[in-house]
Amino acid sequence: MAGQNEAATAAARPEMGPEECFAAYEAAHGHRPLTKGQALDLLDGRGVAYERCDHAAVRTVGEAEAARIPFERHMAKNLFLRDPKKRNYYLFTAPDQKKIDLRVLQERLGSRRLSFASPEDLAQKLGVWPGSVTPFAALNEDTHTVRVTMDADFAAMGWIGCHPCDNTASVHLRTSDLLALLADAGVDVELLEV
Repeated sequence: MAGQNEAATAAARPEMGPEECFAAYEAAHGHRPLTKGQALDLLDGRGVAYERCDHAAVRTVGEAEAARIPFERHMAKNLFLRDPKKRNYYLFTAPDQKKIDLRVLQERLGSRRLSFASPEDLAQKLGVWPGSVTPFAALNEDTHTVRVTMDADFAAMGWIGCHPCDNTASVHLRTSDLLALLADAGVDVELLEV
């Protein structure tokens, strides 16, 4: 019966979009999260070379493929996970086309059980909504309660494509430039072989 009640509550809850996300984040942090424009301004201000593609909102790898993003072979999928027992959160970025075995990922992270975090947790912790998860969102994480990880394949490829905190655009840049931007903001990114 509890499962039915949870399903009914989830079905009755409105889908979380940008405004609901921004409000939840602001309530938790006292300020607004990084926007698409601000993420792009950060890249421009640092002189980072990147390619930008604006497109319809995409929430899944399939929708991203249908949008025909020109640098799709470097596009990232991002998982926002939690370990309910340890109360830990994880942002994991992997190549779109790579199959991720959650049991292997759990082992690499030192977790016994991972589940997908709720849209509310995503909004409060990273300031983005479902479908907009990105390594750029780690710049919003000022409580240092989210462990930021990335598949080591991106270092080998040398390039990454991801959303700039909004799933209506994607940027393509050198992995090293993204990692340097995050490091300069105090975000440690752990590269994992998964």
